[in-house]
Amino acid sequence: MIADCTALIFAGGDSRRMGRDKISLCLGGQSLIQRALNLTRPLFPSVRVSVQFPRTDIDAPQVCDEIPGAGPLAGLCAGLQQAPTPWVFALAVDMPWLLPEIIERLASMRASHQAVVPVIHGQAYPLTAFYAVTALPALRGVLARPGKPGLFAALPELDVCRASEHALAGIDPTFRSFSDLDTPDDAAKALQHFGP
Repeated sequence: MIADCTALIFAGGDSRRMGRDKISLCLGGQSLIQRALNLTRPLFPSVRVSVQFPRTDIDAPQVCDEIPGAGPLAGLCAGLQQAPTPWVFALAVDMPWLLPEIIERLASMRASHQAVVPVIHGQAYPLTAFYAVTALPALRGVLARPGKPGLFAALPELDVCRASEHALAGIDPTFRSFSDLDTPDDAAKALQHFGP
């Protein structure tokens, strides 16, 4: 149990590339949201779901975006604001291969940082990452900028521990944990692996 952290599952995306609501996509007899809840509930004392608007089909406490339509950064700010713990683990709902051991390894790297973000093959994964509540003022500052700034724009404003391939390869040598489902083709491949 990562006792000082709340899991925040991001389920408020528009799923434009998928063409349907991702959270209800079933893999191996479980919807994506149920898989994410089953992954995080044994690891964290508090689990919440980040949404744009309240949903009746999610059986978990929900956190609505402070600024609807402003993307994951707005959801993270709302989640940090409402977190009952000093840390939040941000998780995209569409990552069905993520291993609990990866989460535990990332948690062990927090030390005095404001965030722990995996960086695999040069790609940062800000929605498989830990954030300290103390990062909220900096994140809100980025959110207030003109345009629609995202999480990638916010990372340079934080003291980030970048978890490299070297730190995680012993747990998941193929780094499949970081595969997400963005398109119908991604969903079809996941169905081949997990079954319907």
